[in-house]
Amino acid sequence: MKKLRVTVEGKAYEVLVEILDEGASTPIAAPTAPVRSVAAAAPAAAPAPAPTAPAATGGPGEVRSPLSGKLVSIDVKVGDQVNEGAQVATVEAMKMNTYIFAPKAGRVEAVFGNPGDGIEEGHVLMRIV
Repeated sequence: MKKLRVTVEGKAYEVLVEILDEGASTPIAAPTAPVRSVAAAAPAAAPAPAPTAPAATGGPGEVRSPLSGKLVSIDVKVGDQVNEGAQVATVEAMKMNTYIFAPKAGRVEAVFGNPGDGIEEGHVLMRIV
């Protein structure tokens, strides 16, 4: 048995995991109550990269932020050609970066916002035509 700490949506849980032989991979223990103070615990291994979120889109070609946070970067400029799935921006929330990707291929027609700006969920970051 191994005791591990897992963080899900900002809440830390301590879990017990049984290491089984190579053929099986089912964990045997469910999460316990949230950990009260993560800072007091021993440092864990390096954190995994932040998961990426698909671009939240509104009107035709609008690329919207899927969450509230701070606009870290706009990785394209007006007039740039982008491919569908290309990274176009980064938003930080709770010290984790979320990468925003182009929902379609096209030309960047307009950019709304600057690095360092506070933005709300659904904020239009750019328009791709």
